[in-house]
Amino acid sequence: MLVIGVLAGVMAFLFGWWQFSRIERVDVGPVLSSAETGTNYLVVGSDSRAAIDPSAPDAGAFLDGPAAGERADTIIVLRVGDGPARMLSIPRDLWVTYPTTGEQGRINGAFAQGPGALVAAVSQIGIPIDHYLQIDFVSFAGLVDAVGGIQVEFPNPAFDEMSGLAVETTGTVTLNGTQALAYVRSRQYTEVVDGQPVTDPTGDIGRTERQRAFLTALFGKLGSSRSPLVLRAAATALAPGMAIDNTMTYLDALGLVWRVRGVSSASEELPVYPFTTSGGAAVLGLSEPEASQVIAGFK
Repeated sequence: MLVIGVLAGVMAFLFGWWQFSRIERVDVGPVLSSAETGTNYLVVGSDSRAAIDPSAPDAGAFLDGPAAGERADTIIVLRVGDGPARMLSIPRDLWVTYPTTGEQGRINGAFAQGPGALVAAVSQIGIPIDHYLQIDFVSFAGLVDAVGGIQVEFPNPAFDEMSGLAVETTGTVTLNGTQALAYVRSRQYTEVVDGQPVTDPTGDIGRTERQRAFLTALFGKLGSSRSPLVLRAAATALAPGMAIDNTMTYLDALGLVWRVRGVSSASEELPVYPFTTSGGAAVLGLSEPEASQVIAGFK
């Protein structure tokens, strides 16, 4: 039995290495920098629709916005290596100056100039990025299904007709891949409270909180699994729609999977305030000095 277990472990390791070797690499090395302690991973959820069949019955959960191009739908800094793993959500509507052009815009707009531009924009607000990890919709959904779904707490029934979210019960609900994506992408998150629909008034801020809850559940499920079959299915789901920086090694990836087991959804929240630009855009700015205090914890 011991020999069989060792062989199974070796096969899983080799299969994982093969899948890792298939992952797309992006050259962002020149803009990566090391945190003073720990390691910061910039985790980007891309809204690419390239692999989505518009005729599929669940396509509405993915195709609820403009189909052309590719944007950073989720931007999160995951920190590991200096205590419990924790996350910092960066709102897509954060107003920044793009390091590559000097123009101002929402931080998710930097992604249109390439992953390196987004890394540089995050670094510019004071957060050094050691590694970059990008996942598209299909891979996110496939990963959730590979680990058998994720559990999310719903204090009230919730829906969003735009993203396809429809949760009719309260308490802990197990979401499959499509449902999880509808939850994390919801921009019109509406709860049914005492029989009345109440739409989340916090907008992008509430959305980042749901993103953290989603990734906490997903990372926790992935990191706690010891089944070679589950890990193999997860690797298979991730490889086609993932991109990583050109400096990340297989051992880096294995270390990340191990360390995310204890990540907390009650991690850091970037203090921001809403304002309207001179051009009439509703965006978010950093609330100081609170924002600098939070950012200092990721240096």
